[in-house]
Order: sequence, then C-alpha cells, then structure tokens
Amino acid sequence: MSGSSAEPETEAFLAYRNLLFTVAYEMLGSATDAEDVLQETWLQWVKANREQVRDQRAFLIRITTRQALNRLRTIKRRREAYVGCWLPEPLLTAPDVAEDVELAESVSMALMLVLETLSPTERAVFVLREVFVVDYAEIAAVVGKSPAAVRQIAHRARRHVDARRPRQPASPDEGRAVMESFRSAVATGNPQALLEVLAPQAVLTSDGGGVKHAALRPVTGAGRVARLLAGGMGRLEGTIITTEPAVVNGNPALLVRLDGEIDGVMAIAVEDGRIAGLYYVRNPEKLSRVTSATPLTLH
Repeated sequence: MSGSSAEPETEAFLAYRNLLFTVAYEMLGSATDAEDVLQETWLQWVKANREQVRDQRAFLIRITTRQALNRLRTIKRRREAYVGCWLPEPLLTAPDVAEDVELAESVSMALMLVLETLSPTERAVFVLREVFVVDYAEIAAVVGKSPAAVRQIAHRARRHVDARRPRQPASPDEGRAVMESFRSAVATGNPQALLEVLAPQAVLTSDGGGVKHAALRPVTGAGRVARLLAGGMGRLEGTIITTEPAVVNGNPALLVRLDGEIDGVMAIAVEDGRIAGLYYVRNPEKLSRVTSATPLTLH
C-alpha cells in the first residue's frame, strides 16, 4: 500500500480496514487470503473516482466482498484436496472482541466451520446481512441478484446456519472459567478430569495440514476425546509441554508449546458449562497470526 496517512484515500481506507478484513476473513476463513483481498481492494480503491462514491463504507465493502467471492470459489477447490480436517486460520484477537458476543460468535471456529457448508453466494449474503447488517439492495448489487432473491438466499442461509450453530453461546466469563478447568485437566493428563469438563458428545477436530500429525476425521464422544488427549500427552514424555491462555477468534483458547516452540492452537466451544467442541490447529502455515505481538481488533 502506497501513500502517506495524510492522503484522503489512505485515511478513508485505513478507517475501514479492520471492518474490511473481518468481512474477507469471515468469507474465506483464512487471514492470509483476507490480506490478499484487502490488497486487491486497495488497488481498486485508489483507481476509483471517489467524487462519485456517495458511501465509502458501502463501496469498500462491495469491492472486498466481490474480491472475496472470486477467491472463495478458487480456494474451495483447493480445500477439496486438503489432507485431513480443515480448520480456519486462527486469529489472536483483542479481549474486547470477546465482550462483543455477536462478533465473537461470528468469528468463532464453530460458526466459521458452519459457514464452510454454505455456497459462496449464501456465505456472502449471510455474512453481509447477519453480521454487518447490510441492506438487501446493497447486497443485491454485490452478488448480482435481485433484492427479492437475496431475501430468499438470506432466509435459506440463516435457517441452515441456525440448525448447526451452538444453541446458546457461552458468556465471556463462563468461557474463561471452562477453559481454565480444561487447562488444568490437560496439565494433569487425567482422563477423569477431562471427562468432567467435556460434554458427553464433545467433538475434537484437529488440523495438521498433512505436515503435522492430526486425526484425519473428527473424534466424537467425551471418552474418546479424553483418552486421545491424555494419551497424546503421555506419548510426549521428556518434552516440556506448556499452555498459555489466549483469546483466539474472539473466544477462549490455549497456545500449546512443546519445549518452548509453538505447536498449535486449541480453541473451544462451550455449551451448558461444558466443552462441546475442540479445535486444534497444528498446521504451521496457519500459526503466524497467533504469534503476532499485536492482537487484532476486528471491529
């Protein structure tokens, strides 16, 4: 990106940068791809005749969404060849994101995986309407549909997501308390302690990207998950394992280190005071964002 912060086009873009990044990230599930989309958005923005732009925010969202849609259709094919389970690229986020319950849910690992089951157009409509409250006419201009068609797509996407999203997202305080209990159970490697914090039908999904060891399919059931976690720690005898609490994708998570080196990120989804979902990202290509010194504010 060129130009000084004093230039009007730069100031306008930077004012909405975090918003545009969030739109692209929720569309793509990849911070790396989202950054590429922002670069493409910037290039189109500096070429635009801004005297004809009545609403800068709407204009920039429109460019970003169209770029993300183009990229989404490409990376969906790439993900079909992905080794094992695919999880979104985790983001280290500022604590205030967790306090915004709706935003925290929208970027959570659990909901991002649900969004993966939508078509590209459904995903764009859902993100713009449900997360950013963009009006139907503006969304129609973005996706090339009529407002009436967009309303139908939004209804269909909302119904699909509602059937699969967590019933009642945990409050920030509840999430932190459950994570602390889980962290203690992991530290001891005690299967019984793990069972007490896991929901009966808890699901563990791990993503190694074919580079690091990970289960090729989700592991379901508290007993199986507890045994896998306890057994995995036992196989690392002689290795110093440390866990550090963090806020990842607006929700509680653990940064897991082996002998001081980052091994992965373990995020959780909490329902009724227990962990219903565990998401362990070990693919090294997806971990650069959680080692960043500056957590992101996604507003």
